[in-house]
Amino acid sequence: MNAGNLLPPERRIVRDIFLAGVEAADPYQAVLACLQFDGGQLSISRERWGHASRRSDDWRRVHLLALGKAAVAMARAALDVIPERLLAEPALAVTDYACIQPVANCQVMGAGHPLPDAAGLGAARQMAGRAEAAQAGELVLLLLSGGGSSMAPLPVDGVTLADKFSATQLLLACGASINEINCVRKHLSQFKGGGLARLAAPAALHTLILSDVIGDDVSAISSGPTAPDPTTFADAIEIARRYGIERRLPPAVLNYLTLGMAGGAPETPKPGAAVFAACEHTLVGGNAVSVAAAEQAALNLGWPARIYSRALRGEARRAARELAAQALSLASAEPGARLALIAGGETTVALGERFGVGGRNQELALAFALAAEELEFNRGWTFLSGGTDGRDGPTDAAGAIVDPSTLAGIRGAGIDPQRALDAHDAYPALRAADALLLTGATGTNVADLQILLLHPE
Repeated sequence: MNAGNLLPPERRIVRDIFLAGVEAADPYQAVLACLQFDGGQLSISRERWGHASRRSDDWRRVHLLALGKAAVAMARAALDVIPERLLAEPALAVTDYACIQPVANCQVMGAGHPLPDAAGLGAARQMAGRAEAAQAGELVLLLLSGGGSSMAPLPVDGVTLADKFSATQLLLACGASINEINCVRKHLSQFKGGGLARLAAPAALHTLILSDVIGDDVSAISSGPTAPDPTTFADAIEIARRYGIERRLPPAVLNYLTLGMAGGAPETPKPGAAVFAACEHTLVGGNAVSVAAAEQAALNLGWPARIYSRALRGEARRAARELAAQALSLASAEPGARLALIAGGETTVALGERFGVGGRNQELALAFALAAEELEFNRGWTFLSGGTDGRDGPTDAAGAIVDPSTLAGIRGAGIDPQRALDAHDAYPALRAADALLLTGATGTNVADLQILLLHPE
């Protein structure tokens, strides 16, 4: 996608609205607003984006850990508040390779995403060791953001990182939802699904969470390392069966899940477990905040705005067709008027065994362009779908911006857009039409945003 003033006006506007949503998820400001050091005590806001109730104590030492795509900015904010003398040792931040930045008094480690790697395994071991070293009367402060599930792989005994890597690949490709993927991963991990809380007990534990999960379920965000896990081994097996991957799982993975279902391996800690007695969470930001900010940005730019969905889910192509049908209905009811439709959520893509290059946002955008053509839109429109982290799937694009000229650009490059969509190969098709949304890594992660502008030709 061309940069700056080379963009057509509507593309600049839709990008600006998207970036306003990303800015609202600033992890540094979110953490800074929740921490206070006064009178020799650290206090932490308990309220969701508020300050009415605070948690404080005479903690002798603070063990500061940060995990996820926003780990660096969140750690920097905490270190700007917590005196160095209170830290048990320099902070530890584990993040995506693209988000690595140096932070004073903090060890920053890179790890694989969306698939786990050996560096992440080493980082998870370090993080687990620090939590386990915490004592009663001390605080483990975890700064958690999206992406942590793959960045901190600590497999159970008998399951290797390669086994977990293969299982994750199968889950990502089969179309399972993020909650379903996390259910399986929790039951293969010593870290996820409350595992870190188990390691940190009896120290006090508080987690500040920047949510990338629609609905903000703390047990789902980065697979809930400090949250009770309501899911079971039986749930994990059922998910594998439902998507037809049970017999394709690595033998060690299937054996462990089967053993656990039979009661031969320890379950993840459940609600009410003693390990959560001194554990609290504060949600510092999420997709809902970014959706609201995008809506306000559209209004500020002179575009009447309407929320289409605060929980856009399901298969990306289906979501695109449904949005296109709704947009056509609105366009027919209000001919000549301009309107911004805003959505937030996280769709899925069922890849199958053979697929090209792309991501769910690129696929959603390409599918929307094809649906608009099929429905014979008689209005001008511009559509953006992007990940707030700046990375859509295993690509350098956050998503895409499409309009009525996009399909012509793809076909002009000798690419059939429908075939590209069917082959899950949206990236090269959109690149040929100069339709990719390139923001670079944003340092935050609160799922996806979609903005549709309906305007006169």
